[in-house]
Amino acid sequence: MTCYPNKQSVCMSALRFAQMDDPDNHLTKGAMDEIARLLEIQPVQVHEVAAFYSMYNLKPVGKYHIQVCANLSCSLLGAEHIIGTIQKKLNIKVGETTADKRFTLSTVECLGSCGTAPMMMVNLDYYEDLTEEGVGAILDGLA
Repeated sequence: MTCYPNKQSVCMSALRFAQMDDPDNHLTKGAMDEIARLLEIQPVQVHEVAAFYSMYNLKPVGKYHIQVCANLSCSLLGAEHIIGTIQKKLNIKVGETTADKRFTLSTVECLGSCGTAPMMMVNLDYYEDLTEEGVGAILDGLA
């Protein structure tokens, strides 16, 4: 841990690894409590970090976690239509996971791609300048 100025600095990386290690790609209370113990900080401090950032999942998500930006730029350029297309194609609503646990749909405040809105992120991949037809093709292409 010599590359970190103090133990608390490791928290975000530890959360990322704990989430990646979970079969449902989320952070369990037990994992967060263990991180707190190892870093010698209060569990609430770890839980606060996990709750603040949208990159951490506090409940299980599907194999493909679809996060659609719903901020102003994306909304003005049709994010609602993109969300509607995904909901219809996958037969789920925002916050839900398909029965086969392949897809989870979420909205997020900003993914930092306002110039190429509307956009979404599937796991770690960005998809920009989305159209309703394009979203369907992207979903069809996921294994």
